[in-house]
Amino acid sequence: MEVEARLWGKMQGKKVECTACARRCRIPEGGHGFCFVRKNVGGKLVLSAYGMINAMQIDPIEKKPFSHFMPGTYVLGIGTSSCNFGCAFCQNHNISKDHEITGIYMPPESIVDMALENGVEGIAYTYNEPAIFIEYALDVARLAHEKGLYNLFVTNGFLTKEAVRSMKGLIDAVVVDFKGNGDEKFANKYEVVTSNAPIKDALIWLKSAGIHIELTDLIVPRVGDSLEECDRLTKWVHDALGADTPLHFTQFHPDYKMLDYPVTEYKTLEAHYEIAKKNGLNYAYIGNTLNEHESTYCPVCGSLAIGRRGLYLTEWALDEKNRCRNCGTVIPVVGGRPKKLRHDGIRALY
Repeated sequence: MEVEARLWGKMQGKKVECTACARRCRIPEGGHGFCFVRKNVGGKLVLSAYGMINAMQIDPIEKKPFSHFMPGTYVLGIGTSSCNFGCAFCQNHNISKDHEITGIYMPPESIVDMALENGVEGIAYTYNEPAIFIEYALDVARLAHEKGLYNLFVTNGFLTKEAVRSMKGLIDAVVVDFKGNGDEKFANKYEVVTSNAPIKDALIWLKSAGIHIELTDLIVPRVGDSLEECDRLTKWVHDALGADTPLHFTQFHPDYKMLDYPVTEYKTLEAHYEIAKKNGLNYAYIGNTLNEHESTYCPVCGSLAIGRRGLYLTEWALDEKNRCRNCGTVIPVVGGRPKKLRHDGIRALY
């Protein structure tokens, strides 16, 4: 369904500038942006994928991954077609590389109704980059808030200040995915992105907007696993975003155009984890593989605060004010003890 976009500006003649993502595509009449789904129709920018749902699933929030926002709750995840990155390793390439508008049209009201009918606590805009369908996402988010649901962006973080401004008050939390430790050469070659600087700018704007932030860093063997780059990135996170910013180092699994690359060795992930801790990050995690660093530990006394095993919560050692039961340190978690500790699985809807 085609709907006029909100994040754009007029240029000379009938040319327009899209302001949804940091590419800021300048699009002539009849053309489209890098993402294909934002098009210039008669001198106006149109979102041609509005409401066209290509993926939908109920997940534990830990799958997104969030460790410090509403742990133990469920989200309804939705995604559309295409993306604003060109990642050679994309695990959702069946939809993110789709330049045809496919899927089932679902107006915002039907998404919120489905979330409520299935008893989830929030909605996640995920699977492909939500910035490219931001108008639709925010229309859903507004209705979701009215019904007491929270909203999440799972994003590459290539956002403009205009996009972040529009998210304020509607998007409650984001997880921003760096790849290959934010190495510029890696971004150029494997993500088709000229620079990661806009991601860092967006993170500062998101923090200023009061949106909860968590980070992931996909560690790609051979080409995106430099410990020097990890050292630079974790120092930046500490200084720019704060020591309590959760950072998840995630294991790479071969897919799409990088099928001949190996799975990231655990010792490589652990080396990244140790650098993050050395550089003062209180909450570093290792994801996509079962390990002891999935859990949250008190940064003062080292006691287990929240136990995890994959997508399952196994222990909650915080009091009603989210303080460590051993030493009283407040662990910065949004939300309290969940109603039940263990998840009962993942349910696919579409």
